[in-house]
Amino acid sequence: MPRPRLEVADIFRDHGPAYRREHAGHLNLPQLKVMSAIENCRTAALGGHVAACTECDHQHIAYNSCRNRHCPKCQGATAKDWMQARIEDLLPVEYFHVVFTLPAQIADIAFQNKAEVYGLLFKASAQTLLTIAADPKHLGARIGMTSVLHTWGSAMTHHPHVHVIVPGGGLSPDGSRWVACRPGFFLPVKVLSQLFRRLFLEGLIRLHQTGKLAFFGELAGLADPDAFASHLAPLRKASWVVYAKPPFGGPEAVLAYLSRYTHRVAISNHRLVSADAETVAFRWKDYRIKRGDRMKVMRLPTGEFIRRFLIHVLPSGFHRIRHTGFLANGIRRDRIAEIRRLLNTEPKPGQTPVEGESDNPAGLDAHQPCPKCDGAMIVIETFTRGQTPRSRAPPRENAA
Repeated sequence: MPRPRLEVADIFRDHGPAYRREHAGHLNLPQLKVMSAIENCRTAALGGHVAACTECDHQHIAYNSCRNRHCPKCQGATAKDWMQARIEDLLPVEYFHVVFTLPAQIADIAFQNKAEVYGLLFKASAQTLLTIAADPKHLGARIGMTSVLHTWGSAMTHHPHVHVIVPGGGLSPDGSRWVACRPGFFLPVKVLSQLFRRLFLEGLIRLHQTGKLAFFGELAGLADPDAFASHLAPLRKASWVVYAKPPFGGPEAVLAYLSRYTHRVAISNHRLVSADAETVAFRWKDYRIKRGDRMKVMRLPTGEFIRRFLIHVLPSGFHRIRHTGFLANGIRRDRIAEIRRLLNTEPKPGQTPVEGESDNPAGLDAHQPCPKCDGAMIVIETFTRGQTPRSRAPPRENAA
């Protein structure tokens, strides 16, 4: 894919220093690290390698990637490697996509308590699916799922929700057979919504009672238990948004979907339209429009664009992709093998991870053909940050 004309990195390099000075003391360490990583990604600051063609005299320099999970430029290669590891988990069954969204009143609390509330969102949504699926009135089976946290809407506003990909069935309680769901239908969303609401509110109250929530600014009054209870009271009767999309067209469609969603960041470089010291323009999708063209161009003050990007930086060490049920990391391989035996199926040719797959973005260019003669490229020199390559190749950034 060709390098976009404009990148988030360009905006950060040009306007990030002024933004940091203006907001000194108000940016946390993870946000500062993300800005630095994106600014330095695939530049001489991170070192790199020199690749040379084995057929002609062409050489070029490829700089290392930052590999930060919030960097728009790095996520393509990371997603590809992650997906390669997931291929062997695919089952020959229907797959469903369920989305759990937090109400705006809860999203405000989550914004000030990311690790605690995002963690509760994962836990409550997974427990909801596990509980309803295990109920004999519905599926009566032990299911598995992969959950992916997104914290943004198309306009980069704060909109926390989880996308859950679920195989359409599960193991019987005694593990002796595979229990398939009805074709085209997984679980009733109204029942899911009601249980999700109850489990989440119960968990949020426990976090408050144990002093694990902090409140600032306009929410400072919620530190009082009575005020917090009053804030939550209307939410106990409101409808919480849980919806299930139509089933995927097959395991291959699941892979295609996951490759787009698992490592997505708040905005991709290809959505950027223009940027200067005053404004940043980008394409966004207006979901309020039910018919016709939803794509629009939004223009934000440059500082506001940077702020919106940074509010989606996750706490250090927080996992935004989680596997639950029979897809949990510790038991997944054995459970998948058992399910395949019950379904009397084996992985299709090529449906196993390729040994030796590299997660080394610095080496990607070396395996691409020579841009001049299509010959094989080999690495002839590597250099670390601060070093100058000895080879004569002109500097060149990696393709995005």
